Amino acid sequence: MSRTYYFSSESVTDGHPDKVCDQIADAILDEALRQNPHSKMAVEATIKDNTVVIYGEQTTDALLDYAKIARGVLADIGYTEFFNVILLVGNQSQNIFDKVVLGNEIAAGDQGIMFGYATNETPNYMPLAIDTAHKLSKRLSDFKHIDPRIKPDGKTQVTVLYENDKPVRITKVVVSTQHDADLDLDELRTIIRKEVIDKVIDPKWIDSMDFETIINPGGNFIIGGPYGDSGTTGRKIVVDTYGGMGRIGGGCFSSKDPSKVDRSAAYYCRYVAKNIVAHGLADRCEVQVSYAIGLTKPLSIFINTFGTEKKPITEIEAFVARNFDFTVSNIIDELKLLRPIYRKTSNFGHFGREEADFLWESIKDIK
Repeated sequence: MSRTYYFSSESVTDGHPDKVCDQIADAILDEALRQNPHSKMAVEATIKDNTVVIYGEQTTDALLDYAKIARGVLADIGYTEFFNVILLVGNQSQNIFDKVVLGNEIAAGDQGIMFGYATNETPNYMPLAIDTAHKLSKRLSDFKHIDPRIKPDGKTQVTVLYENDKPVRITKVVVSTQHDADLDLDELRTIIRKEVIDKVIDPKWIDSMDFETIINPGGNFIIGGPYGDSGTTGRKIVVDTYGGMGRIGGGCFSSKDPSKVDRSAAYYCRYVAKNIVAHGLADRCEVQVSYAIGLTKPLSIFINTFGTEKKPITEIEAFVARNFDFTVSNIIDELKLLRPIYRKTSNFGHFGREEADFLWESIKDIK
């Protein structure tokens, strides 16, 4: 049966207060891994006004200047005020550590379910709405270095028209950006349309009769970032993944070292789903996996192709079994997850990115 519907996804800039906290958490993780690749970290952040609270657990011999790292991230983003830093960081439970580190093998650091998703509707195998929203937020974040009247905090949102589960066109784009008080709304809206929206969206997705841009619908957006809202690590998990088009397990990514399968197994599920679609076995694919703390292998693996499979599901399952190993140690080794690569994952989505270090985005030579 023919079906027409609209689907929307949002993204945020690097100056959004939740994303500030994701970046602080992942910058801390990167520094710990830089000093000792076997560091076990789960240190998060919360920000409000000029105060940052850094809290969590660690098992590492790395010497970490948490306040310096946090202030460096804030300055990089464009927040030049002085920030107070409160530390509440303790040691990881020895009971948990003993369950995770099993000699030369790593076991899952917690129980839980993780998902990965891929679709052939874009060249990077991401849903069109979230892919476009990320590109808009990246352009908006970069543009503040070109025109300093554009400030760090911002959001984007994209609505896509689907017919028979295929994207037909983009119908609406929303951009909200923080800005200087002396930049009036009419000029701001002209700038954002010309320098952000028109620079990003491929005209092939636009029908001028059915395309609407909505820029700063709330009016002036002068007070932003942590002074306009609070932020906390791990509150943008839909932005970080598939924009709502694919399911998520519920655990966030940022702050967590790869022994935490919330992060590493979600990356591997994306890797597997993307390879299933890239090798022509299905148009869409979602992979679910589950783990229990202290166990090295998953409890279950489920592959869903939404009726788009080109081969029987049993053949796709056999393809996965031949080519992919979901043990925690293999995920860490195959994707080289002990490197300090995480701060750059924390903005504009963990998936669909053309980054050499993001091995979960690679297409594997298959058996």
